[in-house]
Amino acid sequence: MRPYGSPRTLERRRHKAVALLRRKFSLHEVARRIGCHPSSVMRWRNALAEGGTEALQPKAASGRPCRLSESQRHRLVRELRKGAPAHGYHTDLWTTRRIAEVIERLFGVRYHRDHVGRLLHQMGWSHQKPERRAVERDERRIEEWKRTAWPRVKKTPRGWRPTSSSSTSRGSC
Repeated sequence: MRPYGSPRTLERRRHKAVALLRRKFSLHEVARRIGCHPSSVMRWRNALAEGGTEALQPKAASGRPCRLSESQRHRLVRELRKGAPAHGYHTDLWTTRRIAEVIERLFGVRYHRDHVGRLLHQMGWSHQKPERRAVERDERRIEEWKRTAWPRVKKTPRGWRPTSSSSTSRGSC
């Protein structure tokens, strides 16, 4: 199991162990002082002997490799830019489920829809949530209502007006 700490912290730990080894402490004594297993100290000693101090530097955690190649990801972007209707969907809305279906159909690779979002993020895409607005919405009539009816129903004596930024009332001068 990987010990807790940042990669730099763990590197300092390895260098400390090597310094103790150079002072002729045994593997078991170094392991006790560092708080690790003697086999780790032996592995660091051997790495230092083979690769020098560069061998003690932290290595990037690669994680699981992407199942789509770079060229497949570029092709996916081109396909997504064609729009959802080009792939047989009735609306132009891309969902992660739809994209997962397209990936499976084009490349034979099955992705869970939750991972599709992470894949798109890695490719520089961000998710967009569509605004939920009624098809019947009439912006002109809404603006007219705001101008005429809203001041009438607003619960202030003279309808809507900017409020004062002063913390005192008007009559307390």
